[in-house]
Amino acid sequence: MKEKVLVALCFFLIVGGKLSSQTENKTTGSFTIEWEGGTGTGSISATNGKIARIEAVKGNVRIDGNAYRIRNASGARLECFVDSADTKIGPEATLIHVEAPQGSFSFFLRDVNRNTPIYIPNYKVTVLPAGDGRCYAEVEREILSRKSRTKIERIETEPEVSFETAAARARRSNVPIWLGMGRDIRMFEISEELPDGTLEDKLIRPIFSSSPVVLPETAPSALYYRYALGRGVGVMDNIARNLDEGVLPIYHSELTDDDVRYHSVSFVSLEKSELNAGNVQGTHFLISDSRSGGRVFTETQQKQLADIQAAIPPADEEAVLYIRTEIENEGAVPRYAWIKAPRPAMPTNNLYIGAAYQFDREKGFSFFSEDRVFCISKIKGEPLCNEELAVLLQPGERIEVDFYIPHEPVSRQRAAELAAQSFGKRYEVCRAYWNGKLERAARIRIPEKRIDEMVRAGLLHLDLVTFGQEPNGTLAANVGVYSPIGTESAPIIQFYASMGLNDLARRALNYFIETQQENGKIENYNGYMVETGAVLWSVGEYFRYTRDKEWIGEIKPALLKACRYLTEWRNRSKKDSLRGRGYGMIDGKVADPEDYFHQFMLNGYGYLGMKRMGEVFEAIGAEEAESLQKEAADWRNDIRESLERTMALSPVVPLGDGTWSPTAPPWTEAPGPRLLYQQAECFRSHGTFTVPDAMLGPMYLVFCEVIDPAEPVSDLLLKYHSELMFQENSTFSQPYYSRHNWLQAKKGMVKPFLSTYYHTMAPYADPGTYTFWEHLYKLSPHKTHEEANFLMETRWMLYMEDADTLNLFRVIPRRWMADGDRIELSGVQSYFGPLNVRAVSNVRNNRIEASVRCDPARKPACVKIRLPHPEGKKPVRVTGGTYNADDETVVVRPFDGETEIRLEF
Repeated sequence: MKEKVLVALCFFLIVGGKLSSQTENKTTGSFTIEWEGGTGTGSISATNGKIARIEAVKGNVRIDGNAYRIRNASGARLECFVDSADTKIGPEATLIHVEAPQGSFSFFLRDVNRNTPIYIPNYKVTVLPAGDGRCYAEVEREILSRKSRTKIERIETEPEVSFETAAARARRSNVPIWLGMGRDIRMFEISEELPDGTLEDKLIRPIFSSSPVVLPETAPSALYYRYALGRGVGVMDNIARNLDEGVLPIYHSELTDDDVRYHSVSFVSLEKSELNAGNVQGTHFLISDSRSGGRVFTETQQKQLADIQAAIPPADEEAVLYIRTEIENEGAVPRYAWIKAPRPAMPTNNLYIGAAYQFDREKGFSFFSEDRVFCISKIKGEPLCNEELAVLLQPGERIEVDFYIPHEPVSRQRAAELAAQSFGKRYEVCRAYWNGKLERAARIRIPEKRIDEMVRAGLLHLDLVTFGQEPNGTLAANVGVYSPIGTESAPIIQFYASMGLNDLARRALNYFIETQQENGKIENYNGYMVETGAVLWSVGEYFRYTRDKEWIGEIKPALLKACRYLTEWRNRSKKDSLRGRGYGMIDGKVADPEDYFHQFMLNGYGYLGMKRMGEVFEAIGAEEAESLQKEAADWRNDIRESLERTMALSPVVPLGDGTWSPTAPPWTEAPGPRLLYQQAECFRSHGTFTVPDAMLGPMYLVFCEVIDPAEPVSDLLLKYHSELMFQENSTFSQPYYSRHNWLQAKKGMVKPFLSTYYHTMAPYADPGTYTFWEHLYKLSPHKTHEEANFLMETRWMLYMEDADTLNLFRVIPRRWMADGDRIELSGVQSYFGPLNVRAVSNVRNNRIEASVRCDPARKPACVKIRLPHPEGKKPVRVTGGTYNADDETVVVRPFDGETEIRLEF
C-alpha cells in the first residue's frame, strides 16, 4: 500500500512540474511561461532564489542571461530553471519577477500548478509547470469552459441585495445609545444589555464627551447607575428599541413582561432653562478634546487648555436625563409591576458594585449626602415611596414612573426644583429642539422607510457629538468616542455641507486650522500623519460646495503653510535610491498600526489635498495656484511610478473565474499584499488580517484621484480586493474604511454597490436606534465616522458629480421605483450648487416622471438620471432626454438648469 502511495506522489510531482512539496523544500525548480503575442525586451529574476538559465521553446526570441528579446508578434514561450528555490509554506518563499512589455508581474514559484495555471488575460500570458505542453490559447479555452465566476460576477447574476436579505444572515447589532443636546459634552449612555450579554439591569453612564464621570463618592471608578423594570432577565428577547418619530435622539424602550408592558422615553434637557439654541452654550473644543479619546496636545495647546479651564465658572445648571416609564397591564386580570430606582454602581471585574448612598422615601430622592442628590424618582406624580416596589395594576390600568438624573449631583434645593419640572413639557420642547435642527438642513426623502429615517437620524447623531461654543465658535466634529481626525471627520463635515449646513461644515474645518502646528502640520490624533492632506481635501470639497472665497481668503496663510509642510516632507524622499520605491512620496503612519512607510493611502490624501488647493487658489485668483498645481501633478506622477514598479514586483493571486490578477502592496517598501506573509512578521490587529491591504491600502489611489476609475488598474484592484479581502462584498472589522464602495458607485455597478451598502450597514447599525459601532466585533459605540460614511454612501447613491456631469440615482435599488414611490431631494448641496430633484413612479399607469432644478449660474453641462423600472422593463417612449438602455439612464445634454423627464412603458 505504501509503495502505491509513493508512486502516485512521484507521478503528481513530475506531471505537475513540482520539484517540492508543501512539507519538503527542494533546491531546484522550473516553469514555463508563454505570451500569446507581442514584441519587446524583458527579463526574469527571482527573490529567494536564482534564475539558473532561460531557454526559448517557441517564437523568435533572443536570450542573454536573464534577459530576453521577443522579435516578432506571433508569441513566445520560455522555459526557466531556478536554483535555491524555496517552495514551502511560509515566508521567504521564492518569488519570480517577470519584466515584460505586455505587463510586468510576479508570482510565487510554489503557486505554479497544472490544474490551476497562472493565467493573466490582461497581459495575455500564462505560467505552467515545466513539461506542460499546453499553449496560451488552450489554457484560456480550458479556463473559460469552466464558466467560473468572480465574486462580483456572481453578485451581478443574483437579485439586488436588500436590507432584509442582508440582515437575515448578518450579525445582530445592539449598540448603547448616547443622549445629549449637541455642542455640550455632558451626555448619557444607556445600555439595555452589554455587548457580551452580561448586563442584568438597565445601565446609565454619565459621560463628558466619551470620558466617564468620576465622583468623589466613586473615585477612582467611573460612575454608573443601575435600575430595573419588570421581573428580571428571562429566556425571552422581549425588549424593543427605537427613536422618537423614528429619527430624533429621544430614546424609546419597550419591555414586554407577559401581560405588563413597560414603555420608557428618555432624553436629555437642561435642569432649569428651556432647551433651545439660545440656551445651549456648548463646550470649548479644546475642553471636549481633553475629554475625548486619542487627542495628543502640543505644549502650546496644553497651556491654552489650562487657561480656558481656569476661566470657566462653576456650572449653575446641569444637563439632566429625563426618563418616564408608562406601565400598563394589558391582561384580563390584575397583574403586578416591579420597579427599582436608579442606584450608583462601579464596574469591578465585570460586575457592578454599588457605592454608599441613601434613599429618602418622603421626597423620592437618592443621594450620597444631604446636598448630593443624584436622582429624583416619582410614581403617578408623587415621590416614589420605596426604592424597590411592586404595584398591582388592574386590567387596562396605567401608571407613570419618572426618574430625573442630573449629570452630576445637585443640592436638595435644586433637586426639589427639578422634581417640579413637567416631564411632558420638557418632552415636547426637546422634540421641537431636534426637529428645528432638521428643518435647517436640506431634505432627503426615500421610499425605503429604514433608510429614510437613518438619513435624518444620522444627521442628528453627527450633531450630538459635534462640540463647541455657540453661536459661532469653532466646532470639534468628534468621531464617536474620539476627538476629530482629519480622515475620519471628513465624511461628517462633507455630509454637513451636502445637507446645506455650510456654517457647521466651516466651523468644523476651523478646528483643524486652529490646531495647526507652527511648521504647518495638521496632526491631532494619536500620531495619524495623514491628517494634513485629508484636511486640505475637505477644505477643497467645502469650497466646491459653497464657493466661499471670503473664508478661503481668511485661512489662506494656514493653507499655504500646510502645503509647504507637505512639499518639504515630500522633498526629503527625492533620492535616486527610491526611484520606483517611494521617490517623491511622504512616509509615516495613517492609522493605529505603527507602520511608518511610504504608504499609498498617506500619499493619496496628500496629493488630493494639494490638488484641491491648486484648484481653490486658482478660483480665488491667487498667484500660488500654478505652483501648487505643478506640485500636485509631479506628486501624482511619482506615486504612479512607484505603484507601477511595486505592482510588477507584487505576486499575482487567483480569482474565482480561474484568472490571476496582479496585486499592489499597501506601501512601497512591501513586497506585496501584506496579508500574504511574504516576510516573517506578525501584524494582525483590529480583528482581521486585512487591515493594511483592504482598509488602508492601494484602493485609496482611486478614491484620491491618482488613478482614474476608468483605468484598467482600478478594475484590477477591485477584483483582487473583492476576491481576497471581502465577505459579501464588504471588508472585515471596520469596513467603511474601504473605498471600493465609492469606486462601485462611480462606475455605476448597481448590484455590487448595493451588496456592499446593505451588507455593511445591516450588521453595523442598531436596528432600532440606528447608531453604529466602530467595529463589527462591537467595540466603541456611537461611531460617527462609520455612520457618516453610510450617509455619504447614500448621498453617492442619490447624486454624484463626475467632471461636468451630475449623476442622479445611479445606483439606487430598482424597488425604490415601485408604483407610488417617490424620491425627493430638496436643497441638497453639490459641486453645482443647490439641487432640487423629484422622481415619482406611476408604473401602474406605465410611466415614471422626474424633475431636476439647480442654480443656472452653476449648472452642470450634463445631467444623467437613472430611473429603473421595478421589473426591469425598458421604456417605449422617453421625453426630456436621450435614453441609454444599457444603464437605464436618461441623458440631458445640454442642461440649462431645469428639466422635466418622462418615461413611458
